[in-house]
Amino acid sequence: MSAPQEQHDDEDLRPTFAPGYKPGEQKTLDTYRELDKNDESLNRWKASLGIDGNVPGELSGPKVTVISLTLTSPTLSTPIVMTLADKTDYKKNPITIKEGAEYAVTMTFMVNHSIVSGLRYLQVVKRTGIKLDKMDSMIGSYGPSPTPYTKVFASEEAPSGMLARSGTYTARSRVTDDDMSVYADFEWTFKIGKEWA
Repeated sequence: MSAPQEQHDDEDLRPTFAPGYKPGEQKTLDTYRELDKNDESLNRWKASLGIDGNVPGELSGPKVTVISLTLTSPTLSTPIVMTLADKTDYKKNPITIKEGAEYAVTMTFMVNHSIVSGLRYLQVVKRTGIKLDKMDSMIGSYGPSPTPYTKVFASEEAPSGMLARSGTYTARSRVTDDDMSVYADFEWTFKIGKEWA
């Protein structure tokens, strides 16, 4: 008899917005380049997003490509990297996290074209169908760049004890923006063990 599959309701992966928050209207890169050219502070903001005329205008394909999630810890000698482009099934090949260890997740991503506003990382962790944890982290707004961006999320502490070590946890991760465009949506599993593996 096979183990029951974890079910993740999309309601679990809806971002939380502050009351009254309304995302701004999407604009093309060319529109941003032309916007208030004489406003010095706006020009500094545009330069911080890479809107300086050196990046090509609107192109096809996703605005954001998530490259990897990496787990790091002071107790882990080599970071654990989940590369989304490779064909490893991270749902069928669980990662082992050391019980009680403090660890952090880093996301590496590309912004390919256009500006992405309000990029955020959502993650729901379940075990035997019961939601144990939800993470909703704002990443920020970014302009296109030929080099990847990285975002390190707040450190977490792995559970410990015999009960924590018995069973597999399923995490569903999603990367979205203010317009609710989804750039990555994937599942991965992990176990809690006495040592990293």
